[in-house]
Amino acid sequence: MMISRCPPPAGPLAATIRTAAAIRVMICGLLACLALPLAATAQHREPDSVIALWPDGAVPGSQTLDGRLEEVIVERSEDPGTIRDRYVAGITRPRLLVFRPETPNGTALLMLPGGGYQRVVLDKEGIESAERFNAAGITVFILIYRLPAEGHENGADVPLQDTQRAMRLIRAMAEDYDIDPGRTGVIGFSAGGHLAGSIATRFDAEVYPAHDSADTLGARPDFAALIYPVTRMEGPAIHEGSRDRLIGAYPAPEMVAVHDIAAAARADAPPLFLLHAADDTSVPVANSLDVFDAFTAQGVPVDMHVFSEGGHGFGIRYTEGLPVAVWPDLVIGWMEGGGFLPEMPD
Repeated sequence: MMISRCPPPAGPLAATIRTAAAIRVMICGLLACLALPLAATAQHREPDSVIALWPDGAVPGSQTLDGRLEEVIVERSEDPGTIRDRYVAGITRPRLLVFRPETPNGTALLMLPGGGYQRVVLDKEGIESAERFNAAGITVFILIYRLPAEGHENGADVPLQDTQRAMRLIRAMAEDYDIDPGRTGVIGFSAGGHLAGSIATRFDAEVYPAHDSADTLGARPDFAALIYPVTRMEGPAIHEGSRDRLIGAYPAPEMVAVHDIAAAARADAPPLFLLHAADDTSVPVANSLDVFDAFTAQGVPVDMHVFSEGGHGFGIRYTEGLPVAVWPDLVIGWMEGGGFLPEMPD
């Protein structure tokens, strides 16, 4: 296991980018932090750019940490030169990792990796998936979001603050990245699936004060894909680790009502795509089944796919030889059928 500690950037950041809304969005000088010693020989590329979510010193709920939280990027792979398996924790500088396709088709995808709200998985549910969606012409923004149990104020809302802000920034930068702000969706894995469900149900929640013109834009995703998601905050199907870190082991009923995705179902939520494996012993398939029932009852279009095998956290790398390996194609086909991708030529 290798640990890379990422100090705050010193001096001016590497570059700035122009946005249509003339907002202050900076390219962080963090690419070097993301590249571990053997990353150059691994098979996956690094992001095209990195965008800071918040202006310097204005990260909501994190100002009181006073340097007490140190970001680390941990490599768990025994052979990172062949395949990387990194995660990020101690996050105080939330940011977007931008992966641009060779020929963008105008669709943008905000990608939320999992990690049980204890870490943010970087490669398996981030970069590898981003490359697959890039191949379909989709511009992908991987969100490195803050974690709720690391000392931030209003910790339960911290991941949603970052996700709302990310969605608004992507729309503010639409012209720069050749994307259609009306074809901007979200995909989340495991606890990231919970976060995708949260922005699908709490896109209009006022969880942070406006900073600039980007915050006048809508945070509602146009579509949302939840992959083996954590959704329940009570009952036998809960993932206790995610629940405990987000709202505590003994949450008040009003907290459960807000953060349980099935309980929070609403008729104006975006169309949903759900995918789960029936043999998932970490996050039971009922997490998806219950969301399907709740949102369908509200009249929300929901597509759901349940596979007999796959377990939990399979991403792309652990699907070889299994029927569940088709899941990226299913998501892309659903996006196309819903009008969120241009029709593919015959």
